[in-house]
Amino acid sequence: MKTFKLLSALFACLTCMPLWAQTVWHNPTDQDFPTIHGQAWQGELQGTYWRLPERAKAIVRKPVWDLSRSSAGLSIVFRTNAPEIQIRYQVTGSHAMAHMPATGKTGVDLYATDIDGRQRWCAGKYAFGDTIRYNYTKLTYFTDPGHGYEYQLFLPPYNEVEWMEIGVPEGSKFSFLPVSQEKPIVIYGTSIAQGACASRPGMVWGNIIRRVLQHPVINLGFSGNGQMEPEMFDFLSEIDAQLFILDNMPNLNNDRTGFIYERATNGIRKIRQRTDAPILLVEHNGYSNEYTSLHWEESYRRTNTELRKVYRTLKEEGVTNLHYLTKEELGFTQEAMVEGVHPSDLGMQIYADAYIPKIKEILGEECDKRTIFTPLTQQRDPYHWKERHEQVLKLNKEKAPEIVLIGNSITHYWAGEPSATLARGTDSWEMLFKGKTVRNLGFGWDRIENALWRIYHGELDGYQAQKVVLLMGTNNLDKNSDDEIIDGINELVRAVRHRQPKAQIYVAGILPRAGKEARIATLNKTMQVRLLNEEATYIEMSTELTQPNGRIIKELFTDGLHPNKEGYQRVAKMLEKVIKE
Repeated sequence: MKTFKLLSALFACLTCMPLWAQTVWHNPTDQDFPTIHGQAWQGELQGTYWRLPERAKAIVRKPVWDLSRSSAGLSIVFRTNAPEIQIRYQVTGSHAMAHMPATGKTGVDLYATDIDGRQRWCAGKYAFGDTIRYNYTKLTYFTDPGHGYEYQLFLPPYNEVEWMEIGVPEGSKFSFLPVSQEKPIVIYGTSIAQGACASRPGMVWGNIIRRVLQHPVINLGFSGNGQMEPEMFDFLSEIDAQLFILDNMPNLNNDRTGFIYERATNGIRKIRQRTDAPILLVEHNGYSNEYTSLHWEESYRRTNTELRKVYRTLKEEGVTNLHYLTKEELGFTQEAMVEGVHPSDLGMQIYADAYIPKIKEILGEECDKRTIFTPLTQQRDPYHWKERHEQVLKLNKEKAPEIVLIGNSITHYWAGEPSATLARGTDSWEMLFKGKTVRNLGFGWDRIENALWRIYHGELDGYQAQKVVLLMGTNNLDKNSDDEIIDGINELVRAVRHRQPKAQIYVAGILPRAGKEARIATLNKTMQVRLLNEEATYIEMSTELTQPNGRIIKELFTDGLHPNKEGYQRVAKMLEKVIKE
């Protein structure tokens, strides 16, 4: 019997060994490029899951430093076609708190993004031990043999990650996506910002904003210690941010209320010395028991009164790009908190729902509230869409373009930088743009919603172009009506105008394509009329590409849609007047 048991155990071990061997583990900190999203000081934080650089240890108070080692707001982004994803990691602190479950304090949270930019939450099995494990199985968000879908893994809000690995079955494709060069939204706040008491990391309000708006977000929330101290404003002013959010009032009530005016005014002045980025001041959100306790009601009212005084003073001083979010706009209810102070998942969603329209307004992402187009990413194998977007941001920083072309594959496969694997019209491109710095913002398969995302995410920021040419819409023909397409192009014009106020904006008519010539011609005529209400000039693009009967000249196209070398020469001829003027 003993021999039988021994042989059975040995057989079990042997049968398990191949299973372990089938999982390939990837460590995000072992890469030669930054992979931890949500860190402001990438160069100083490599190999760690901290939120402040190590030099801060000798500068900020000990509780702030200790809390900065929690991975609140940090995430790892990767792409894989694996049908199963495993996560294993270790943390330094306890797994749960009295008012926070282990999944909220110490857990991770995985979201998938499909080829059309739609995000989906992934439910996983988990086990909290010395080594914490999450396992996501039977994933249908994968493609084979393609590169797969993009995933974002949000890290624990209230614990320090010592190490972490992501495992996929052997043979699966896997790659980490580097940290974006886009300027981040920076949140400086309290435990509410850090993530108490969300049930899981994805429900922290800063992470909801990250998922919905898709801008990089840096979470500098410190539980009980978001007190607007001068040392923290020194660190904040080092960040090249897209927006600063100061949500500190819950940590500055009662005996700390007297600190608000001096700390806030001096801190904001310090930021303004370094950057013109917008700053959003946020009032105290209140308490669940404010309806039954006069003490707590008066507490937050005194706090908010001081903050309003800060806002008025700075506006009178002429501080620009300063914004304000009131308690009433936050809209908290008495059912939205766990223990009267910290938001539940409901409270976190209420918080995010108040922030999102305010942020859109500040960043100029609500040019038309009636739009049907939600800005979206896309990923169509083997085309690396995100990587091209990052190339654009990098090139724009290195050398500002004078002329910008925004389009789809028709623009992309013409020529220019960032270069494509295929360039069919190099000669005509070089002749048309000779002596000019031109940026090709053509992306294969792009629809209006994808171009809108790119505009919102930095491709027109940080420089002043002379001319911007839009050539969009053909990929929306099978998805949208003519009126919707025209409305979408007009929205693109307004988004461009917001970011490039001095540029001449041109809208090229949709190029004719086989089988759709008549519809496109009608659409273009209507668009030309509708553009009269916008600050843009229409360019007719069919005259050199069609026969007298309106049908395309097939010899100018590779496939009835994309121009060949001679076709691009005709395109250049139609653009020459506006480019040369």
